[in-house]
Amino acid sequence: MFKDIDAYLRYYDGLQRRTIRDISALPAAEADAYRPATGEGEKAWPIGALVRHIGGARLYFARAYRHEGWIFDDPARAVESHADWIPLLEETYADFRSLLEGTPPEWLERRIEMIDTDNSLAGWRILMMCLEHEVHHRSQIDTYAGLNKWDVPHIYGRSAEQVGAERDRQRAKHP
Repeated sequence: MFKDIDAYLRYYDGLQRRTIRDISALPAAEADAYRPATGEGEKAWPIGALVRHIGGARLYFARAYRHEGWIFDDPARAVESHADWIPLLEETYADFRSLLEGTPPEWLERRIEMIDTDNSLAGWRILMMCLEHEVHHRSQIDTYAGLNKWDVPHIYGRSAEQVGAERDRQRAKHP
């Protein structure tokens, strides 16, 4: 668990870099034109709609954490094409950071009433929901990339095959 908002934001900085990396790696024209063949709702959203949703959700979770309500608004920036995706992510992340920076450490433990029940969550859990939400939709986009045979960057710079190739050396080093 994070002990202060600065530690959380440092972690989210890395998440943001990985999201930007993956979205940047998509072939612009093909990704812009891609639409899932089937599905309804989020399952049928084109990549641009998912990117816009990621941006808006960051602000949604930040507002909830700040005890300003569970209010989802799409980002002000339109998402007309692939060229808009990275600027939107950068702008919403800057807004997200500005909403969270300097918030008191006790807010991490402060209870926030849920959107549609009488239950509540600690602030740190809301922040974790935001992380998981972004990873969920980034994975959805990466899955679309895989289905279309577009290269997707390895999350930590190495493939499963590369890690497997190191097995014997690691076992020898750590018997």
